[in-house]
Amino acid sequence: MHGPATPKFTNDAGVAEIRIGVKEFECVGATPPNDHPHVFLDMGRGLETICPYCSTHYKFDAGLSAGEASPASAVFHAAAKAHA
Repeated sequence: MHGPATPKFTNDAGVAEIRIGVKEFECVGATPPNDHPHVFLDMGRGLETICPYCSTHYKFDAGLSAGEASPASAVFHAAAKAHA
């Protein structure tokens, strides 16, 4: 289910394939401000999907945990907001 705990992944490196440990996630495209709309993707019973915005090919890898990706740089970390 889509929500705040949904993992997000980016493809700043422009790799052909990203392996991830979840089947439900959000693709950000590139790191903001060069991102595309953060789209929720669900592989369902399949083991792979392609982002309709950036064409990144995602493959499920049961050897990775929910927040992991290969390459590791594909895991999106939101920038911490400065406190006023």
